Amino acid sequence: MTKAAFSGLIRPMLEPRLPEWVEPMWFMTKEDALKVAPEAEIGWFDMNEKEPMIAMVKAAEKLKWMNSIYAGLDFLPHDLMIERGVTVTNGVGINAITIAEYIVMLMLSHAKGYREVVRAQDRQEWLLDSPGKRELSGEKVLLLGMGAIGSLAKTRLEAFDMEVVPVRRSGADGALKPDEWRARLGEFDWVILAVPATDETRGMIGADELAAMKETAVLVNVARGDVVDQEALVAALETKSIEAALLDVTTPEPLPEGHPLWSLDNAQITMHLSGRAQTKMFQRSVDRFVENLDRWKRGEPVEPQMDLALGY
Repeated sequence: MTKAAFSGLIRPMLEPRLPEWVEPMWFMTKEDALKVAPEAEIGWFDMNEKEPMIAMVKAAEKLKWMNSIYAGLDFLPHDLMIERGVTVTNGVGINAITIAEYIVMLMLSHAKGYREVVRAQDRQEWLLDSPGKRELSGEKVLLLGMGAIGSLAKTRLEAFDMEVVPVRRSGADGALKPDEWRARLGEFDWVILAVPATDETRGMIGADELAAMKETAVLVNVARGDVVDQEALVAALETKSIEAALLDVTTPEPLPEGHPLWSLDNAQITMHLSGRAQTKMFQRSVDRFVENLDRWKRGEPVEPQMDLALGY
């Protein structure tokens, strides 16, 4: 028997599908989690807070495979897991459809001024003109991040007749290379961030990058808050050196009450809800995990595997 630690929240979906060779250990609290973690060879340690997950990984000295619904696991002790030889599967792709849809929603909402339309309805005011007149068709998008989310966003935006230019290391198929996009920032109407959280991407959009964008450019961030220098972004929005920022992510989260981003007319904050705007997240994750259990038993690679050295 292989001992495995799981959150009790997924028990109704997972327990009936577990094979006989898996001995489940369920936890609901942080205290219970730390009791079962040291015995687990397989662990699905997801919790709402990061610190208990870090503590569980540190306590799980027998751990061979850790699974997570989260795509971004940059907060975990990667060096320790590498030292112990732990295989990690993450949630890459689980939320890709809904986040790609969210990107399109944010862009259309801004282009058409839909936030003002909703406010007018709340006031029971019949508008005589549209508060937003921008069309996506014909506009040019710089897409930073061509993983599952970026790939789906690209096809959806191209359906609106947008020109989408991704950034790829190879520079293939009309893409820009990582050392080329900064010099071309002034060409784009929209800049979308869908990159993984790594040392390389942290702060990749700063004062210089914001200054290089068009005054009519819109920044869309569905990656991580710290991919953007938030103070520089606030300054750019206040001086209107860019048109707007559509932010599903911020630093920190939750964004503190009174932070200037809340009150800026050219900032939209959607509280990291993009991946949660669906009903299938847990079911997709359980389906993938059960398939991976079969692969694990047969000695085949589980997927998608996270490269702990790279951080994604």
